[in-house]
Amino acid sequence: MDIEKIRQDFPILGQTVYNKPLVYLDNAATTQKPRVVVDSMQELYYTVNANVHRGVHYLSARATEMLEQARERVASFIGSESAQNIIFTRGTTESLNLIASSFTKAFVKPGSQIIVSAMEHHSNIVPWQLEAVRAGAELKVIPVDENGNLLLDEYKKLFTDKTVLVSVTHVSNVLGTVNPVAELAQIAHSHNVPIVIDGAQSTPHMKIDVRAIDADFFVFSGHKMYGPTGIGVLYGKRELLEAMPPYQGGGEMIKHVSFEKTTYNELPYKFEAGTPDYIAAIALARAIDYMDGIGIDAIEQHERELMQYAMQRLSAIKDIRFIGNAAHRSGVISFLVGNIHPTDMGVLLDRLGIAVRTGHHCAEPLMNRYGIPGTLRISFGLYNTIQEIDSLIAALDRVIPMLS
Repeated sequence: MDIEKIRQDFPILGQTVYNKPLVYLDNAATTQKPRVVVDSMQELYYTVNANVHRGVHYLSARATEMLEQARERVASFIGSESAQNIIFTRGTTESLNLIASSFTKAFVKPGSQIIVSAMEHHSNIVPWQLEAVRAGAELKVIPVDENGNLLLDEYKKLFTDKTVLVSVTHVSNVLGTVNPVAELAQIAHSHNVPIVIDGAQSTPHMKIDVRAIDADFFVFSGHKMYGPTGIGVLYGKRELLEAMPPYQGGGEMIKHVSFEKTTYNELPYKFEAGTPDYIAAIALARAIDYMDGIGIDAIEQHERELMQYAMQRLSAIKDIRFIGNAAHRSGVISFLVGNIHPTDMGVLLDRLGIAVRTGHHCAEPLMNRYGIPGTLRISFGLYNTIQEIDSLIAALDRVIPMLS
């Protein structure tokens, strides 16, 4: 990988912050966008902007064709058996809310049990809590050990004849733990229970094959993988999607409407009410092309080297405490230093041009598990460099004595 050449594709990385070169290490929150993605959105608005699926004129037909090509591209990217299994949403959060709402209506009844893990993002907790209250269901939680690994033996014990669904993250946005999702799926399926995989933190960093995982549902966001904000993907197995009722009503999700009865459209349109963000969906396909042009394996190897180097340099800091130390990890490093509040460190690092994330990272139950208010989190993207890690360490060497 020619990192300097790649960085030229991301103009934002060339700016200064408080007269310091920007070091962007907040990629788990959102990644920066290459020119090809931003330029494609402008070009699309100026050349083929027209509402899709509804018009007989050229612009509408062309926009529709490009949207469906983007759907095919996404299907190929994650190994889906068909583009009909790909539903465009606003992001991972909406995808999870869609599943929670529609799956619950179809399959959950009073006394049903849904399994999540202790390391989930709030987006994979709160929708299930909301639906569990409405349906009279119960949430069960897979515990996490001190190193940030799911306790698989405890996971197996959670299943009963009332378990209807498992929903877990592929990669923790706090710990960086890469969960053994294929094994989790196999265990769930041995009990005839489907599984949802939150891929928000895995799709930017590694090759995804939903069929190899045997995921019943897989969700992710465009903005965390160099694509636009406001676009996401829900993959689902056909038999489940067909059994679930629509999430929203109106627009493209209908086939026939009368005041007596409405019949619904076929997949995937059954779950895509209203005008979709077809510009963002097409630009997401451009982002996928960009990642594939570099090579997913090359990205993964580069980021692994960054992770190893950063852990080596950070480990030399006195009184540092890493939150999560799983053997298989990706993307993020969370830590604390002595009794210094992570937000205080984050504010001072920002003044030195270092962009990091502080707080509970939308994972309060996980923070409670470790007895901490939050962490300082650095997270990597394909454009980060060894030199940027050196800049982070130099900044920490200045900041820590000021706060100790």
